[in-house]
Amino acid sequence: MKNLLTHTIAASCLVASVSVAQARTVYDGSWDLLFVTQRGACDPTYTFSVNITDGVVTHPNLVRFRGRVARSGAVRASVTVSDKYASGSGRLSSHTGRGTWSGYSGGARCSGYWSARRN
Repeated sequence: MKNLLTHTIAASCLVASVSVAQARTVYDGSWDLLFVTQRGACDPTYTFSVNITDGVVTHPNLVRFRGRVARSGAVRASVTVSDKYASGSGRLSSHTGRGTWSGYSGGARCSGYWSARRN
């Protein structure tokens, strides 16, 4: 009986740890982003894709990219590339998203909106 109890507890712990390790959010996956400049002398539009895993937003080629998505869908991110910097916030739903961004390119200050669509 003691062995059965020990194995049951061990199996429960294993199942619990697997569930935590495989925790996913409804926003996980690949997303296409469109950035539109409304003010400033930055490029009029810019597009790229990001990946979301467990609420962390990443881009494979941008080392200085940080982003998080809360369970509510609220998202914040920032990126630095050479003399360019941008940060933004907004909200994702299960398949789309929208928000605002601001930043600079060289000496030009810029701002606008972004939209997202799940791949």
